[in-house]
Amino acid sequence: MAWKRMALQGWGRVTRAETLASRPERQREVAPLLLAPEAAPGVIAYGGGRSYGDVALNSGGATLLTQRLNRLLDFVPDTGLLVCEAGVTFQDILRTFLPRGYAAPVSPGTAFVTIGGAIANDVHGKNHDRHGSFGDHLAWIELVLPDGRLVRASREEEAELFAATIGGLGLTGLILRAAFHLQNAPSTHFVVHERRLPDLQSFMAAFAEVRRQATYSVGWIDGVARGGQLGRGILQTAEYATGEVPRARPARERRMPVDLPALALNRHSVRLFNEAYFRRVPAAGRERILPVEQFLYPLDAVLDWNRLYGKRGFYQLQCVLPDAAAERGLPALMERVAEAGAASFLAVLKTLGERGRGYLSFPLPGFTLALDLPARPETPALMAQLEAMILDHGGRVYLAKDACLSPEGFRRMYPELPHLQAVLQRVDPAGRMRSDMARRLQIHGAA
Repeated sequence: MAWKRMALQGWGRVTRAETLASRPERQREVAPLLLAPEAAPGVIAYGGGRSYGDVALNSGGATLLTQRLNRLLDFVPDTGLLVCEAGVTFQDILRTFLPRGYAAPVSPGTAFVTIGGAIANDVHGKNHDRHGSFGDHLAWIELVLPDGRLVRASREEEAELFAATIGGLGLTGLILRAAFHLQNAPSTHFVVHERRLPDLQSFMAAFAEVRRQATYSVGWIDGVARGGQLGRGILQTAEYATGEVPRARPARERRMPVDLPALALNRHSVRLFNEAYFRRVPAAGRERILPVEQFLYPLDAVLDWNRLYGKRGFYQLQCVLPDAAAERGLPALMERVAEAGAASFLAVLKTLGERGRGYLSFPLPGFTLALDLPARPETPALMAQLEAMILDHGGRVYLAKDACLSPEGFRRMYPELPHLQAVLQRVDPAGRMRSDMARRLQIHGAA
């Protein structure tokens, strides 16, 4: 249980923290580490390192690295109930259970997220309209509180702590293990339908149709197109395949060998890439049979794809606008980004269904747009403008991706924050659980 000084960073590579870190190997080691003198300035958990911003960073404080708390503890095939440690990843679950006919009920866009991180950020996936977010499927959570006590929380037991921990950014304590229900997965493959859409209005009309019919849906948007092509892109819908499917080849792991130079990422290079990507789908559309892993986690094919944006890194903005405001709000956001020349390879549009169970859960019924914005001197100012536009349309920013949100904007976007603060005052009055995000957003109050 040694401590070591090290540097950690968010996946976007624009947020970094010098921290004193320890890596517990067993559950019994966690409570002593939380109470250790080294953790006195404040401590946070760091799992798979796939949060884009500063939610899992703790500059000048302590960090517990949870990747080795990754054991599958129990599984009941009749009910699909899985009990596992918080360091288990979605990749662990997929590769262990998909051949047996089970899959995670909800999955984020990368398989390298840990279950602890999924709970702390109440992650959602391409099936949110049908299956909600991860917190909707939790039976219970066990966590070590900041004072070292082990507590189980569920809808029936410690219900307020349960709601505070789901989407609670790791501030209620360190999650040790969780129980949740896997879903039946009748195939290792999806049948994926792809079609081109010429503009954002067409995209939203198509989503209005498929969100009532398709289990999985996601759209890629051309983030630099403007005028009559604003919001053009490719809509994918998917269902589990039936009958025979191609023999799955072992996934090849590729790496981005170097950081791309800043000059390589400009409006012209991204426009060429996006044009080719748009036209890879025939005008008449197409149907493909893809492995589940390939559809759910396309970016995982390149292990360190974040190097595409060079050493300076990138910010990701993901927001949700309510259904009633999306028709006018989404075009305004996309036009502002295109006008700023903030070239994005990866712009993703999805729909969301019901609100999440956590006090700080991100989802609400509407459209969610995710954009990668290269880190440049002017990018934080652009992010502030986009924050104001999102607020004007009644939306909110996804904290798992955030590195720029203001404390004032945060409070307006997340009106249930006082409920979280009340729980924190009860379970952590000394404020031992700390992070750079918590300080930036003044979750424990103004400094």
